[in-house]
Amino acid sequence: MKLIHTTLAAALGLAAFAAGAGPLDKTECIAPAKPGGGFDLTCKLAQSGLADAKLIADPMRVTYMPGGIGAVAYNAIVAQRPDAANTIVAFSGGSLLNIAQGKFGRYDENDVRWIAGIGTDYGALVVAETSPFKSMKDVLAALKADPTKVVFGAGGTVGSQDWMKAALVARAAGVDPKGMRFVAFEGGGEAMTALQGGHIHVFTGDAAETSQQIKAGSKVRVLAVMADKRLPGDLAQVPTAKELGFDIEWPILRGFYVGPKVSDADAKLWSDTFAKLLASPGFDKLRAERGLYPMALTGAEADAYVKKQVANYRKLAQDFGLATTAK
Repeated sequence: MKLIHTTLAAALGLAAFAAGAGPLDKTECIAPAKPGGGFDLTCKLAQSGLADAKLIADPMRVTYMPGGIGAVAYNAIVAQRPDAANTIVAFSGGSLLNIAQGKFGRYDENDVRWIAGIGTDYGALVVAETSPFKSMKDVLAALKADPTKVVFGAGGTVGSQDWMKAALVARAAGVDPKGMRFVAFEGGGEAMTALQGGHIHVFTGDAAETSQQIKAGSKVRVLAVMADKRLPGDLAQVPTAKELGFDIEWPILRGFYVGPKVSDADAKLWSDTFAKLLASPGFDKLRAERGLYPMALTGAEADAYVKKQVANYRKLAQDFGLATTAK
């Protein structure tokens, strides 16, 4: 009898272990950068949201794997941890742009499983409060008249998201982006300081980031946002570039992927869990507190959106004479 009880207890213990070893147990979110910044913010949003909505039992662990705007983490997951079902990795629109330009090495957008997009920011055209440019049309008119007289500046070098935004504005003015003046800074904060000091004339940054900087006392004006429609909140009075007659959109998606060998069932469980999170009460407030605008993509819809964005970025990079992955 004692033997039966022991065997039964062992079996129940094994069952409990098996039940507790699913993808939503002992979860980890990899932020492919140093602490602070967008990837950390994205992981912390998942960490807080999933816990608040009681969609995971254990606190999510956030770890850091910096390098190449996501390239190091991408390569590590694909090559070393392809079946780590309880590990999600944060990505951004910048990650997708780099994939399109072949900056992730031999891997492309088909080498991981995209499970969710949970928020977005948008590009913005920003000038100093004292700038003679009162509208986006003023900037384009000045570019047309003499592109050497308009100095753009932002975080990142040629081919980066902020450079691409400036290139789209130059192209809208009929100017070859290779001929525009662009000063690269380490980040948006440095560029914002240079803008207010008159060292650059136009900052092609992010809407939410700029909105936070204005609240903190930066003396700047947003001339246009690169969104499909006007943004809610502090920038509600700012027109979209499209509204002003320029076909420029630049969404900056924030989301997650898992490794390529995570099972269909486990990948679906993550996507379904994020769908519940996105629909949960309180998540909109959590997202807004982190300076992100609404975006809800999960499962096949997230996968299709990411692949379409990479294809668009690839074409854009080719149009601007930049290297891309061959497709």
